[in-house]
Amino acid sequence: MTFPRRRFLHLAAGAAALPALSRAARAQAYPSRPIRWIVAGAPGNTTDIIARLIGQWLTERLGQPVVIENRPGAGSNIGTEAAVRAAPDGYTLLLIGSPQVINVTLYDKLGFNLLRDIAPVASVSVTPNVMEVNPQFPAKTVPEFIAYAKANPGKINFGSPGIGTSIHISGELFKMLTGVNMVHVPYRATQTALTDLMSGQIQVMFDNMPTSIGFIKDGKLRPLAVTSATRWGGLPDVPTVADFVPGFEASGFGGVGVPAGTPVEIIERLNREINAALADPKISARFAELGTSVYALSPVDYGKLLAAEVEKWGKVVKFSGAKAD
Repeated sequence: MTFPRRRFLHLAAGAAALPALSRAARAQAYPSRPIRWIVAGAPGNTTDIIARLIGQWLTERLGQPVVIENRPGAGSNIGTEAAVRAAPDGYTLLLIGSPQVINVTLYDKLGFNLLRDIAPVASVSVTPNVMEVNPQFPAKTVPEFIAYAKANPGKINFGSPGIGTSIHISGELFKMLTGVNMVHVPYRATQTALTDLMSGQIQVMFDNMPTSIGFIKDGKLRPLAVTSATRWGGLPDVPTVADFVPGFEASGFGGVGVPAGTPVEIIERLNREINAALADPKISARFAELGTSVYALSPVDYGKLLAAEVEKWGKVVKFSGAKAD
């Protein structure tokens, strides 16, 4: 699925040619009724918790309830399509994460075009993955792991909670940049994969930090590196993969979008309020507890990030040959 990058960025930046007073009046009148925030995943996961934290802040700042609506299924496509089909009036928000970005290439046919049909509002969080092994695994560093993998081609299994997940595609990026031969083992749930990693049934995972940090701190898993561009504050002594594999970066970016065509003044107001939440020390501390970090951007810069992530992960999906189940 393709869409001109220039036109997508125009959706993020282009303000309607309205008189200033008319725009101000519309922004002041918004919102006049409850707002729904679609989360294309199950209740209780990290992205859901983040949406509820920011949603409560918006409720208090906007004077109208922000109601979280969980719409899991089809790798996030059900929830995303529901948002795309909603009226572009500022009363439907969508939580955007790695699944939607990866799905642009993973699925041959979608009922929507993410970069055309969703207008970016604000980035919210950035979450590193962590390259981790069983403590009994012989490699203790990324270079040792690469050497071991090349000496044992096809004998290392890396797990994930399914084809096309950020955990899977992070592993494929590692394969692409290092040339190692690892076998992907998809599971139905992250916890099942982690259980097999701790028992030695699989050898490595590139898991989302929030689901692994407890096992790492308990000594049940050994972190070799974090996948972000810089070290993560929660594991300050753990290097990045990029310290040994130039160009490797696999952070998950969470953010907010609205149906394309939503008035720009409403997008701007939502961006201001969300960024104010991210600047609150209590919220940033709660994010850190969840294994993620606040990440505030303007609508334009968030649009650029989304376009870049779609392009980046599209190349990795094509390299892997992965197709949606």
